[in-house]
Amino acid sequence: MQIITVKIEKPESINVILGQTHFIKSVEDIHEGLVSAVPGIKFGMAFCEASGKCLVRWSGTDSAMIELAKSNAKNIAAGHSFIIFLGENFYPVNVLNTIKMVPEVCRIFCATANPVEVVIAETEQGRGILGVIDGFSTKGIEDEEEIKWRKDLLRKIGYKF
Repeated sequence: MQIITVKIEKPESINVILGQTHFIKSVEDIHEGLVSAVPGIKFGMAFCEASGKCLVRWSGTDSAMIELAKSNAKNIAAGHSFIIFLGENFYPVNVLNTIKMVPEVCRIFCATANPVEVVIAETEQGRGILGVIDGFSTKGIEDEEEIKWRKDLLRKIGYKF
């Protein structure tokens, strides 16, 4: 077995959701969930088929996000993984519970705009995702000033009142 990392290639401001599912039907069910949860959502998704033809299956509403999803899924190449890229001004917080409720979805590895590296185990049979590196290492502990900054930010962007 070999352990490798694959960097998710994306623009800095774009959010990505990486998960694992168990059935080709997930492509349509996740698509339907996203467009039902947020009307007008711009996204691209891709799914790594783990049997049969073992193709990258894909869907979406935005051609740039679809291309990101297809190319990153092909680089990850881990069976039954899926990746979703959300267009500008669309956020995981608005769709994550919907995705989790898709019956075929087994787990979510990350939902972030941070730089992401996918940690993969590769054997003769294929590849599997062990986890992710989401962002950077912690540099310290917040003080009272940073607590105020965090609380002000959440109110400024409308997530707390």
